[in-house]
Amino acid sequence: VRLQVQNVQKPLYRGTFHCFQSIIKQESAFGLYKGIGSPMMGLTFINALVFGVQGNTLRALGKDTPLNQFLAGSAAGAIQCIICCPMELAKTRMQLQGTGEYKLKKKNYKNSLDCLIKIYRKEGLKGINRGMVSTFIRETPSFGFYFLTYDCMTRYLGCEAEDSYVIPKLLFSGGMSGIVSWLSTYPMDVIKSRLQADGVGGVTQYKGILDCVRKSYHDEGWRVFTRGLTSTLLRAFPVNAATFATVTVFLMYMRSEDNLRECEPGPVIQQPSSL
Repeated sequence: VRLQVQNVQKPLYRGTFHCFQSIIKQESAFGLYKGIGSPMMGLTFINALVFGVQGNTLRALGKDTPLNQFLAGSAAGAIQCIICCPMELAKTRMQLQGTGEYKLKKKNYKNSLDCLIKIYRKEGLKGINRGMVSTFIRETPSFGFYFLTYDCMTRYLGCEAEDSYVIPKLLFSGGMSGIVSWLSTYPMDVIKSRLQADGVGGVTQYKGILDCVRKSYHDEGWRVFTRGLTSTLLRAFPVNAATFATVTVFLMYMRSEDNLRECEPGPVIQQPSSL
């Protein structure tokens, strides 16, 4: 977020490592965890919603084909925007608060919940849902590629429940799924961050998505749409490796022979193999 929204005329950070180094030096290690409250509150519901909608949509579509995997993932990505957008708005505002300050001179928000409450009181529901359209445009195809890539990777690697290397294979498949999903729509993430950060200093720069794209490109060129990509991909692999592996292993356990009578048939992440 810091890299995506920094002023090109007065850049604070030269790149991912310099940004990481500067935050620790200026704001201590706790500076790296600004805005953590928002994901902690929202990610549980988001993941539950995403995997639940994806599984049910795939079953409703009938056949387990690559196209249906993409459509089911896209449906899941679209629906979770209702939680994702306000969550990321609070996260973005909290992460930008007190940039470069060890002790905040002026604290606008106490925490993520306080941030959302104050935005709602000032701007109403429209303020809470700032960046909703850009979030929808980003998340819908992104989650389609997310589940499609995971399906293709697990098929290609031959992930079987009895395979002694199934965990490393699942971790690798999940990590690559995360990278592909972010690469597919990353420029829109830059736009979303800029729109949600707009007005933090009291000045509004952008009228909407197209205006943000036009002004960003005019001022900084095409490279603006790759700002922060390195740090995003460094985060994406381990996070999504852990997410997909955990969900799959949990489902494998719950749907094992000992639990078949207690669970409904058909795994959420449908595979041609014993997964």
